[in-house]
Amino acid sequence: MVSIVINSISERRKAVVFPKNQGYLSQLGENIRLACKRRRYTQTLISERTGLSRNTIRKIEQGDSSVSIGHYLAVLAVLGLSADLAAVARDDELGRKLQDIELLRTAKTAKMGNRAKKDE
Repeated sequence: MVSIVINSISERRKAVVFPKNQGYLSQLGENIRLACKRRRYTQTLISERTGLSRNTIRKIEQGDSSVSIGHYLAVLAVLGLSADLAAVARDDELGRKLQDIELLRTAKTAKMGNRAKKDE
């Protein structure tokens, strides 16, 4: 009998997380840990309410990038903070600037097109 192990833990692909971004994850983990402490929620309680292992809860509190965003969301939900995730990227300043540049470019092109038609 031949057994084949597919996608063993050692073969899983890991996300490449640059130091600056790891800092954001670490900050998120710390914020979650502090929110738990403020509510006097233990890792065991969070684990029971989310169905996640205590090891996964510990990784979340450390900002571990190998934990899925769904697991982070489950913990945030227990803390009553899941709506905070919806605020991510809400204020897309760069996106609005790029959009404004394109709108100005389009308006300028249209204006030049109208002048060419008047000259005809």
